[in-house]
Parts: sequence; structure tokens; C-alpha cells
Amino acid sequence: MMGQDNSILTDVATYYSNKLAEHGPTPRGVDWKDAASQRIRFDALLTLVEDPAASLLDVGCGFGALLPYARAKGYAGDYLGIDIAPNMVEVARHLHASDTSARFEESIAPEKPSDYAVASGIFNVRLTHDDARWQTYMEATVALMDRSAKRGFAFNCLTSYSDAGRMRPDLHYADPLTWFDRCKRTYSRSVALLHDYGLWEWTLIVRKDR
Repeated sequence: MMGQDNSILTDVATYYSNKLAEHGPTPRGVDWKDAASQRIRFDALLTLVEDPAASLLDVGCGFGALLPYARAKGYAGDYLGIDIAPNMVEVARHLHASDTSARFEESIAPEKPSDYAVASGIFNVRLTHDDARWQTYMEATVALMDRSAKRGFAFNCLTSYSDAGRMRPDLHYADPLTWFDRCKRTYSRSVALLHDYGLWEWTLIVRKDR
């Protein structure tokens, strides 16, 4: 959610604000199918975080569902969640007020970099925006994630290998090979593509500290 296209940001913020208002702080409130798939997704992203004391930036954090999941897995570092939907940030602050090492901000970019940055699902819902415009938005967002992460970043996308008959016109299905190549050539020699965890999506892990 850190691109430069204001109309995309506005549309995405409105879409997710409506989802939260309809479903509350649940997986469906951030447009995921269920809690089980969300846990699988989180496990893939958290492959990035090898140091449990490192700082973590959660881009498009929603109501902060990743935070307690990461804590339960042993993550103990400083966490910053940013989102462009004001009601998401408000709910996240309320839900996680007892975690003194966590902060939530309404923002498109952090003031300073963290050790790691992750983004879950922020590239999936393109609504009525065409593929070329969405690609530009994704490239700008990933570049900002790179600048916001000192040791590495990770993000996921729906896969272009999905069954054609099941693809929705309002969703974006990204080519994992294209993005692997882009990240390998642009950001780091240490890039891992995860495409084997049972969902119609993939996760890229980009490490800078190797």
C-alpha cells in the first residue's frame, strides 16, 4: 500500500474499510477466505524473519492479525504496522494495546527503516484498474519496501498459474517468475520463491544480509 498512484490507494482503502465494517476483525474483514489459509500465508512470510529480536514492518497490516501470530511463534522484536485505511489502524490499536513493543500508524511509508518488511495480500485486489497500471503500482510499492527494510522483505501475490476458469476480473494474478527475476536482478542475489504451500498464490523472500 505504498505506491504512488493516489486513485489506487483511495480505492483500496475504501474497499478494505468496507470489508472491515461488514465482517469485523476477522480473516474475511481483510478479504481472506478463512483463518486456516491466513495461518499458512503468515508462515510463508515469516520465513523471512530469522532473528526473533529484529524489528518488523507490516505493510498493509489491516487490524494487525500477523502480530499475535508472530508473537506466538517466538517473535519478540519491535513491530510497526502501517495501513492506509483509518478504521483498520483504529481497530488494530485497540486490539493490540497491551503489546508495548508494537505500534500502528495510518501511513503509506514508515519514517525510518526496519530490519524486515512484509506485506500480505496488498497486491491482490486491483478492482477496476488495468494490469499495466497495477503493475506500475506494484513496482513502486516493492521499491518502497526495499528502502524500508535493512535486512530483507517478503510479499505474496495470487498466482498467474491459477485455473483460468476460477480467476476473477477484479483480482490480480501475478507471474511469479517475472517477479523472481525482477527481485533477483534489482534488489538482492538471495531470493527465494515459495510456491508449494497449498494456496493459489506465491511468496517471495528477498534477503539482503547474505
